[in-house]
Amino acid sequence: MFVDRRRRFMSQMQGGVAVLFAAPERVRSNDTNYRFRQDTYFHYLTGFPETGAAAVLIPGHPEHEFVLFVRPRNRERETWDGRRYGPEGALEHFGADAAYPIEHLDDFLSRHLENADRLYYGLGRYPERDAQVLRVLDAVRAKSRLGVKAPGTIADPAEILNEMRLLKTPEEIEIMRRAAVISAEAHRNAMRHLEPEMREYEVEAVIEFTFRRRGASGPAYNSIVGGGVNATILHYTENEDVCRDGDLLLVDAGAEYQGYAADITRTYPVSGRFTEEQNRVYGIVLDAQLRAIDAARPGARFDDVHQAALRRLVEGLVELDVLAGGVDDLIAAEAYKPYYMHKTSHWIGMDVHDVGAYRNGVNWRKLQPGMVLTVEPGLYFAPDLEEVPAPYRGMGVRIEDDVLVTEGDPDVLTRQTPKAVAEIESIMAEPAAAAV
Repeated sequence: MFVDRRRRFMSQMQGGVAVLFAAPERVRSNDTNYRFRQDTYFHYLTGFPETGAAAVLIPGHPEHEFVLFVRPRNRERETWDGRRYGPEGALEHFGADAAYPIEHLDDFLSRHLENADRLYYGLGRYPERDAQVLRVLDAVRAKSRLGVKAPGTIADPAEILNEMRLLKTPEEIEIMRRAAVISAEAHRNAMRHLEPEMREYEVEAVIEFTFRRRGASGPAYNSIVGGGVNATILHYTENEDVCRDGDLLLVDAGAEYQGYAADITRTYPVSGRFTEEQNRVYGIVLDAQLRAIDAARPGARFDDVHQAALRRLVEGLVELDVLAGGVDDLIAAEAYKPYYMHKTSHWIGMDVHDVGAYRNGVNWRKLQPGMVLTVEPGLYFAPDLEEVPAPYRGMGVRIEDDVLVTEGDPDVLTRQTPKAVAEIESIMAEPAAAAV
């Protein structure tokens, strides 16, 4: 998989040399670090899992098109911080044509930038590395009196890599399916465990326990577990309140598996059964989501998915007596914005909000097989919205799935997560002991 990616990337380089860096460790508190997560671009091309590393790609070089620079083996540091691959392991396990200690990078890069037309490097991604690369580049420029030419262009490799990452390979899709399966199990477990007076963080704990138990590295993003009025806050992550009988609970949580994210939202009743008013709002959002999923077909514009959901949501707002008027006029006036303030979709892959342009110039780009996007309509009725009928105030509903565009019908990768009312109520009636 990584070999093919490198070949495709280098085939699109216009000569020159590319250099990418591993992610640095980040301090969490005093002398402790956050759990390390590799830089997505670096992982995409190399698969190398450690910090303190760099990759240099030189298409067409007769001896080494792909060179890794890594931390050398060090018994004392490995005792404290964990095992390292070292240059020997980089050669053996990661397909490098050559591998050297990271301290050799400057000299190697200086020699190979001489008379290269172009340097592919993402300026600003890691400012602490910018100074290093620019210092090497200046050293090459200083040789101009010797007849040495320095690269005249610095191009961001993301311009190529973002488009590559947008179209998922069969191998990537299978990894994303596994992330979806793990996440679906976590949501089912949360449904089984939920009962009135639980804290939101207890539900979060059930979900993230399942992620780790099933082999995921953990959550792909901060889990959102919002009960009652907290569900009307789009990025609520405190997850501290009590889950109250009669409220809805909105759970937005997805696992990261082998570097790929799932992103699922479900909304379910704390009591185990939807009230009539909750069922009415939930049914509108679910219908909007199903229409939007059906719109995710080859040749459709990215925004067509949003428009399909939006029309049904506005129809529903009229049905609920929240809005009055013609649907087209209400959409044109953006009268829905107080209750539906976000778009319906984003790309998903190695990053939960994945890379790739949404437009080609001024036009929304057309969907192609291999693209994966979320479909996540919602309705949010903040408690202070006096124009909203009282039974709906303080209620938030969102339903989200990850959808693969195929040659035929859309493929819902997260389909194992219940979302029909009868399914949710049935699984919530199962004994919690079955959850783990």
